[in-house]
Amino acid sequence: MEKPLSSSAGKVQAALQGMGFTLQVVELPASTRTAAEAAQAVGCQVGQIVKSLVFKAKRSERPILVVASGANRVDEKRIETLIGEPLGKADADFVRQRTGFAIGGVPPVGHAERLQTFVDQDLLQYEHIWAAAGTPNAVFRLTPQDLVRMTGGQVVAIS
Repeated sequence: MEKPLSSSAGKVQAALQGMGFTLQVVELPASTRTAAEAAQAVGCQVGQIVKSLVFKAKRSERPILVVASGANRVDEKRIETLIGEPLGKADADFVRQRTGFAIGGVPPVGHAERLQTFVDQDLLQYEHIWAAAGTPNAVFRLTPQDLVRMTGGQVVAIS
């Protein structure tokens, strides 16, 4: 018998289903908190891991989501140019309040509020990618096209 998903992973599964996706959230015995750990756990390249990074716009204090390839570092100046204001760090409380998830398991969907989202163009080179699903050991496999469609994100060069 299959073990039921934790509440956070279940929230992501419900969000995916609610958007019409048949993707399946899985909880793994190994941690997927970092891109390297996630890649090892699912057997893919680090670049195929979707990092969901939440930033805080300094003036408006709105959350900004960057879904980046696990192989890349976000060029914050580039994102600042796109949003028209400086970026700040989002602390754990801000991330949980605005997304409904803890750092280390933030998924690209299912957030507490709508987030302006930027999708790393480097993710588009892969047939399949893997994203966090609400906990440090929950993930789901999807296509880059699914990611763009489900987030409504703007595809940009982030590094």
